[in-house]
Amino acid sequence: MPALFNLNPLAEVYVPEGIDPLEALRRTTHLAVGAHPDDVEIMAQHGILACYQQSNRHFMAVILTNGSGSPRSGSYTATTNDDLVLLRREEQLRAAEIGAYSAVVLLNYDSAAIKGDTNQPIDDLVKLFTLANPEILYTHQPFDRHPTHVAACVRVLTASRRQPAAARPKKVYGCEVWRSLDWVDEPERISLDVSGHEELRRALLQVYSSQIAGGKRYDLAVIGRQQANATFN
Repeated sequence: MPALFNLNPLAEVYVPEGIDPLEALRRTTHLAVGAHPDDVEIMAQHGILACYQQSNRHFMAVILTNGSGSPRSGSYTATTNDDLVLLRREEQLRAAEIGAYSAVVLLNYDSAAIKGDTNQPIDDLVKLFTLANPEILYTHQPFDRHPTHVAACVRVLTASRRQPAAARPKKVYGCEVWRSLDWVDEPERISLDVSGHEELRRALLQVYSSQIAGGKRYDLAVIGRQQANATFN
């Protein structure tokens, strides 16, 4: 499948609906690029909800890394790195099914490649952006405290700027994960409406058992942050 799009040899393309992968990419209107499995479901719910069960809007996710090296606790303490990679892959694919994504592309780099100086991740993103031609693009915000998230943001912006100006997304959002943006002056901060479909939002987060089983209740924290932002904004 990656050969179809001339991506790196480790890349995977999954289309929950089972249609032609090229068609799935070309119908994309909202695209999110996350550093790890689960990042898109935390930061890009606005796009997922905007496209959910809509015939004229379609959501696509691109995941840069395979999630290797992430902390393990609780029932996953003894999980090997290789097994964790497989588990996080399955969780991400399940999230794509729950959210009815048009496609999810797993580029399967390690974090070092995203933070390093190789151009391959940028080349992959340029190819995907060109095929999908999304109207709206979501990625990490540059003030995130996770180094791989910041590197992902830089890679995404670099890839977008390689496109002709007329082919770039109409809107690019840098979204919250590992740092809130409530400190940013209001004229420079945009609120994205994620009201409604609360059960869907929870399901998208709760599928990541490997990340929340040890007590890091991202499923509760994300919904709580959204409620706080809506209340105190």
